[in-house]
Amino acid sequence: MARCYVTGLGTVTGNNRPHSLKASRRTWKANLQKVRIIDEDGKSKRVYVSTRALKSGLVKRA
Repeated sequence: MARCYVTGLGTVTGNNRPHSLKASRRTWKANLQKVRIIDEDGKSKRVYVSTRALKSGLVKRA
């Protein structure tokens, strides 16, 4: 579920690195919003879209 419908942006994993350089795992979650869009067929559809895709105008809102 945690994936952008348009760009495919999802959760990214990596390490926390404090001053001591001790590594512990962490995740960065995409800023996804549930929006109603018009897809390629011209139908209205409710999907999760990243805010970056919304700001850049990659989707047409319904």
